[in-house]
Amino acid sequence: MLDHIGLTVPASRFEEVTAWYLAALAPLGYSKQMDFGGQGVGLGPDRLNTVFWIFGKGDAEAAATHFAFRCTDRDAVDKFHQEGVKAGGKDNGKPGLRPYHPNYYAAFVVDPVG
Repeated sequence: MLDHIGLTVPASRFEEVTAWYLAALAPLGYSKQMDFGGQGVGLGPDRLNTVFWIFGKGDAEAAATHFAFRCTDRDAVDKFHQEGVKAGGKDNGKPGLRPYHPNYYAAFVVDPVG
């Protein structure tokens, strides 16, 4: 099951893209739940369900997409990371606690295409 999705857009278009998503997603009940001062915003129906993220990054950076999958326990996260790397993905963050909120345990793998 998906946990959240994030987009990275050129910093020069961050405000434009954010405004577009806020308008387009308003009929679905989404609004800005978290704001990181022009660098990132989290959208969702409420603060506990901030499921769509937009980040601005240097204009030379290509747009990127981030998918987070919900796991049942830390062992599943560990196995996801191990199997993803073994299958040809690139380690982008070994399994461990993250500072996003207490007990947030995650691992990051970039697929073979990048």
